[in-house]
Amino acid sequence: MEARRAREIECLLPIGYEDEDGRHHRSAVLRKMTGRDESIIADKAHRNNASRMMTELLASCVVRLGTIERPSRQVVQSLYSADRYFLLMKLRELTFGPEMQATYSCPTCREATTTIEDLSMLDVISLAEGEVAQDITVELSDGYVDRDGTSYTSMVFRYPKGSDEEKIAPMTRENASQGKNALMARCLKSVGDMAQARMEALGTAIFNELTLGDRAIIDKALNDGTSPGMKMRRDLSCGSCGRKFTASLDFSNFLAAS
Repeated sequence: MEARRAREIECLLPIGYEDEDGRHHRSAVLRKMTGRDESIIADKAHRNNASRMMTELLASCVVRLGTIERPSRQVVQSLYSADRYFLLMKLRELTFGPEMQATYSCPTCREATTTIEDLSMLDVISLAEGEVAQDITVELSDGYVDRDGTSYTSMVFRYPKGSDEEKIAPMTRENASQGKNALMARCLKSVGDMAQARMEALGTAIFNELTLGDRAIIDKALNDGTSPGMKMRRDLSCGSCGRKFTASLDFSNFLAAS
């Protein structure tokens, strides 16, 4: 007789949640998805905002977060994106098992490659016990030049959260580049010694004016493979033309049992 998987699991978040009293919560208890949770995924209200759907799904399936019983939607929204995607993958693994079929298209010849991903084998980078998420400082090559000619070559970012991704989803759907600018602007904490009010007034305009080289520097710093979270960038090779490429983990079979 096949052994039955547990209905709930406890896991350790890569970063963790800090509540209003400064308490840090790292452990999370998840329960298996039910038919009610499937309807959350299928709800048309979430069709254009996958991040909002993720919030609703996790708010339904996270039983406990540290000492917080039945964490609210607002708590789930406040989780770092790295923790949310980690929980999403653990939820899928708990409900259906670790194997998930994924399909990737070669950017050169468009040949589709289908493979089986083992979610239990995805690398996870976690903070050490007692460690908190550190801001990311980026040194630019060309920098941002303000209207008075002042040049700023240093930027500091925090890690994105679920609330950030929900907010920028409509922009991302219309224009991926503008959505990326909006996310960076929300996570931007400082631009050299620029006044905070000035930085906030400029918003996404800062990133519109950066050279593509500097944008690439920021992208590399924010996605260098050493940040906390589950590593969902896949290294692939096209069986048709032989090109090696990377792609984000394919979620299209999230609800398909292996």
